[in-house]
Order: sequence, then structure tokens, then C-alpha cells
Amino acid sequence: MCIFCKIINKEIPASIIYEDEDVCAILDVAQVTEGHTLVMPKDHFESILDCPPVLLSKIISVTQMLSKDIVSKLNAKGVNVLTNAKEAAGQSVMHFHIHIIPRYTEDDGLILKFRGNPTPDVAKIEKILKK
Repeated sequence: MCIFCKIINKEIPASIIYEDEDVCAILDVAQVTEGHTLVMPKDHFESILDCPPVLLSKIISVTQMLSKDIVSKLNAKGVNVLTNAKEAAGQSVMHFHIHIIPRYTEDDGLILKFRGNPTPDVAKIEKILKK
């Protein structure tokens, strides 16, 4: 049984900030920024790629609600919402979860930079589009 399933089943303690019949949200023990939260389905699905669409819709609704509360109550300037699917994308716990990472400054613990090509390769984009 994975660590998130153990948390959901109350086998190990966690700081649960939201729970209903389908979804559980906890404060991440490795706070990237103050209020870093994980939102997950109670049923075990490995990643967003495996989660049924109806449940995914509920999870994202809870994520939005909690994001608004976190920004408001913790006076965050913004929030990053992200998930990793599979090890190659940085997933370390193989139970689908969404990170809510409140942002206070540009240098507050999370650095996201996209390194796209500044000169678009239209032929390459068209090739990808056809796939």
C-alpha cells in the first residue's frame, strides 16, 4: 500500500485540510512554500493518466476551491497548480495527486522555466500536429 493510501486510511498521521467521500487534501510534509498542499483521490490511481474523468473533474474543483482559500488566507500573491505523471516527469509517489504551491515571491522555493525555442519551427509543429 502506498504512503498516500495509508494517509487516506488513517494508518499514518497527516495534516488533512479537506476530506470528502472521494477526495483528500493534506499539507505536504516537504513544504516548498507555506501552504503547499496535495490534493488526491481516495481511490488509488497511479497518475492523472489513469484517473477517471468524472473523478478528475471533482478533484480539480476541490483544487480550485482550496487554491482560492490558500491564496486568500495565507496572503499569497499567486499559486502554481501542477501534477507529475510518471517518473520521467518527476512523479515520486505513484498515487495521483495535484500540488497547490502558493507563491509569495519569484524566488520562494519553486522555479519553473520553460526553455522553448525562441524561433518557432513551423514544420516541426505541423509534424507534431499530424500525429
